[in-house]
Amino acid sequence: MFDITDASKSTEEIAQQLLGHLLVKETDSGVMSGWIVETEAYLGYEDAAAHSYLGKRTPRLHSMYQKAGTVYIYQMHTHKMLNIVTQPEGVAHAVLIRAVEPNEGEKLMQLNRKKNGVDLTNGPGKLTKALNISMEDNGLSIFEKPLYLDLSKKLEPIHIEASPRIGIPNKGEWTEANLRYTVSGNPYLSKKRGKVSMDNGWKTMLE
Repeated sequence: MFDITDASKSTEEIAQQLLGHLLVKETDSGVMSGWIVETEAYLGYEDAAAHSYLGKRTPRLHSMYQKAGTVYIYQMHTHKMLNIVTQPEGVAHAVLIRAVEPNEGEKLMQLNRKKNGVDLTNGPGKLTKALNISMEDNGLSIFEKPLYLDLSKKLEPIHIEASPRIGIPNKGEWTEANLRYTVSGNPYLSKKRGKVSMDNGWKTMLE
């Protein structure tokens, strides 16, 4: 079974292994969930695009320096961005969840977003609003309710594509580094979707 706390796994590996896992948010209004279809890896000290580049530490970054599985949420403009810490405490690597394919509670997501169709969750700020993920979730464990990964279910991608991260200008080699991972053919990808597959890029459900 997938183990995000396995210190032998690189953040790049974890970013790919998260694809197809089910992200769940439980609220008083109901349960919402979505299959992860797009991630980006951020590699800490050496990564010029990471918040923790060159060991930067601020109160906002506290969660990023915690143990693997810690939820790190930051705000960009009016959007909340969901990240999952991937390395042992003090090693500030994380994976940004950029898009999900809705599974449970889609009508509730539509109420939260005032949108429907692929525009519902095809971006990092969109999915957090749809799933009612807020700054209150920052610092929590991704293994515990109300915001968690349901590791009992998984969809298997037919093909995972690696490409440069979105919105990373003027960072030299880190702008072009292939640290964005997507389920090829899935309609819910945030950008550069390419051709949409009839099966949304999935094989079959795994137990």
